[in-house]
Amino acid sequence: MSSRSRNTDDRREVSPKVDVMYSLKVDNLTYRTRVEDLRRCFEKFGSIGDIYIPRDQFSRSSRGYAFVRFSKKRDAQDALERMDGTDLDGREIRVQFARYGRASATDSREKVRHRR
Repeated sequence: MSSRSRNTDDRREVSPKVDVMYSLKVDNLTYRTRVEDLRRCFEKFGSIGDIYIPRDQFSRSSRGYAFVRFSKKRDAQDALERMDGTDLDGREIRVQFARYGRASATDSREKVRHRR
């Protein structure tokens, strides 16, 4: 393991049943939005299994979007309907069902190799 310190604030332990969860993509976030901020906004709609804020691999700054995963489809639908277009940290967020699952670390490294 690297001696570099890792920011674990935005990376939570991924639930083993993540493939059966319902994932929402939350767009137009400020770069200072944290996992705790999203949890506070979305947990009122149901049980949250995972929250992930992707970060730029070089600067480590947020990419301005996140994924919130719910255990139940109805909870995810309620969150989408109620949160889409609401204000979070001074921005109008957009919420939609995520189209694809989370990319593995291997997939991300392959993309970087192909770009070079």
